[in-house]
Amino acid sequence: MKLKKVMLWLLLADMVLFSGYVMWEVGYMGIWQAGFSSLGSMQILLDLVICCIILASWMVMDARKRGVNPWPWIAATVPLGSIVPLIYLIVRESAKETYTEQIAPSMT
Repeated sequence: MKLKKVMLWLLLADMVLFSGYVMWEVGYMGIWQAGFSSLGSMQILLDLVICCIILASWMVMDARKRGVNPWPWIAATVPLGSIVPLIYLIVRESAKETYTEQIAPSMT
């Protein structure tokens, strides 16, 4: 497994564990309520929403280029945030590795 994929898995695991802990402590709506509790937290929430929109736009372009339906990924990004683009990147890396393994033997 390549370093890039290992790093993505570690980042995903950290994010899922932390998100699960936060959901346990405050619940899904509690996360959103905290995002609207002050101007500073609203700025952070808005910044994260903009980042997810940019990531979603990239996922649509990339998935279409690769012949994959992007809309399940986009639909999942809305409630789950950056966890979904991380999973998309892992799946994308796995697909690249599989493609490379299939092509390499035919080139010899």
